[in-house]
Amino acid sequence: MKINLDKLLTEGCNPNTVNIDRQTTLDIVRLINAEDQKVALAVKEVLPQIARAVDWTTDCLQAGGRLFYIGAGTSGRLGILDASECPPTYGTSPEMVQGLIAGGKTAVFRAVEGAEDSLALAADDLKQKHLTNKDIVVGIAASGRTPYVLGGLRYAREVGCKTIAVSSTPEPEIGSVAALSIEILTGPEAITGSTRMKAGTAQKMVLNMLTTATMIKLGKVYGNLMVDVQATNHKLNERAKRIVTLATGCPGEEAEQALIRAEGSAKTAIVMLLAGISADAAHDLLRRTKGRVSEAIDII
Repeated sequence: MKINLDKLLTEGCNPNTVNIDRQTTLDIVRLINAEDQKVALAVKEVLPQIARAVDWTTDCLQAGGRLFYIGAGTSGRLGILDASECPPTYGTSPEMVQGLIAGGKTAVFRAVEGAEDSLALAADDLKQKHLTNKDIVVGIAASGRTPYVLGGLRYAREVGCKTIAVSSTPEPEIGSVAALSIEILTGPEAITGSTRMKAGTAQKMVLNMLTTATMIKLGKVYGNLMVDVQATNHKLNERAKRIVTLATGCPGEEAEQALIRAEGSAKTAIVMLLAGISADAAHDLLRRTKGRVSEAIDII
């Protein structure tokens, strides 16, 4: 596949940093920071597309489907990072949100040369995951033309999945394959072609929004509290206790006892305390409202 880097926005030479190698250390970081400030504004321009992606993902996960991120290099690693943080933060199963990277696990830590250039590799990876039309696939590529991502999106479309492309270039090739294209135009990097910088930061922001907003809509947040947090270590145990305290206004000791009766579930403990009911009754209310604390409290 022939590559014309001159036509890629992410490969342009940034006029603001052409003399960055001659600057003082403080001025170097000032220049980088000035470029970084443009990222949030670029993301703001694509909020309607992100919202649509959230609605699609919510519908998919509610119906028992899964979210797959596919990418190479930095893009693949960011997908894996976002996926790996969903279980401890929102109590999801590891299968619900998954990240796939060109070159497999080795590529998370070390570049696997040539893996991203395969149009067939992502399809093979998705086949191993038994992809079905209930799932949703998000392809991530700053350049918008990574073969691994392109091939994976094509396969996902053939299966009948909803498909989303996330890139940092206008009219990306992966956008023509996906049903929805999110193009975050962050412009040339401070260091030409180093898309782990602004493009990577933009991708991280979008993936954060996608899963966070989806989890909110799935009822895994009450107010702004992550009430499905999994208390798997001391810090998270303390966080769960604090969440129950903030949600109910009860003292820490009472929150701790409620969590014990609720077998560690902050959601159950909150409903117990606010409604003055047993753990079993609170669990039943949450089952009836599909885990939504606000709705459980409203029907008491």
